[in-house]
Amino acid sequence: MDLQDLRELKVELTRFMMAYKFALDEMNTKINILKEEFLHIHDYNPIEHVTSRVKSPESILKKMIRKGHELSLSSIRENLKDISGIRITCSFISDIYKISDMLVKQKDVKLITTKDYIQNPKPNGYQSLHLIVEIPIYMSDREVHIPVEIQIRTIAMDFWASLEHKIFYKYNKVVPEKVTNELKEAATTAAELDRKMERLHQEMKEIKILNANEDSEEFLINIDKDTFKLPSLLLESLTKSS
Repeated sequence: MDLQDLRELKVELTRFMMAYKFALDEMNTKINILKEEFLHIHDYNPIEHVTSRVKSPESILKKMIRKGHELSLSSIRENLKDISGIRITCSFISDIYKISDMLVKQKDVKLITTKDYIQNPKPNGYQSLHLIVEIPIYMSDREVHIPVEIQIRTIAMDFWASLEHKIFYKYNKVVPEKVTNELKEAATTAAELDRKMERLHQEMKEIKILNANEDSEEFLINIDKDTFKLPSLLLESLTKSS
């Protein structure tokens, strides 16, 4: 490989990694717009926290080798769909599906795959909604469609997953059975907490709707009363003027 070939390879590698970063920036912008809209227009913000990352070249190569794929840019592009990743943490389970629905309905976002580990948790107790979406990125000389992995979960799901990950690596990926069983129990407890908080959330929404309806009825009654008062006031005013 001569110097010109090395330069061309460097350019292609740079473009390759930048495209994934730009895709991440695009999705973060979309999520931030949703956050701002909910903050200023709706009564609450369903998005508690957002983190994002682009896999390092070392991490990409390790995963390709582990999975036995060819080490080339085209092979990486074809086989790895989680180079760019975003994690969205929500308050309630219903928020997860609400955010997912809003994102995939945007006209430049194409849904590739969905894995619902909330309806079907992993054997270890892990819960989250995983989406692979694809968005167009416009470079100076080309248009590329880049996949982004989006994980959406509640605070309880995220707390459990974070601690499970730390314990898993603390034991060098060989976790004693006793610890594994306790982690599953903790996952069940976290899931029950989520369900309980979701029930409370729905009850409060119903109370709010009921109060809003009562306020609306009172407002209409007041208008109605004022409507009847108006002719009397008008007649009284005309009588005095005459």
